[in-house]
Amino acid sequence: MNKTELTKQVAERLSIPHYEAIRYMNAVQAVLTSELQQKGSIILQGFGTFLPWKQSERLGRNPKTGTPCMIRERVSVKFKPGKYLLDAINANGED
Repeated sequence: MNKTELTKQVAERLSIPHYEAIRYMNAVQAVLTSELQQKGSIILQGFGTFLPWKQSERLGRNPKTGTPCMIRERVSVKFKPGKYLLDAINANGED
């Protein structure tokens, strides 16, 4: 599912126009991005946690040529799913 498909489903579930769903999704994305840029974490109870983590500089390899190269240090994001999300996706129709 991409962002367009997600906004369509949000619009349908909330019975709002698609353009409003896009505005909401963009606002959520901006808030998440801003918080992660400030090295904060985002905890959505039951859904999961987004955590920024620092990747140190390391030696990598160009997959096309095989040439070694240094990969700069950077901040990346990890997602740790919450209990309710894990339970929901692993239910296997046991409800």
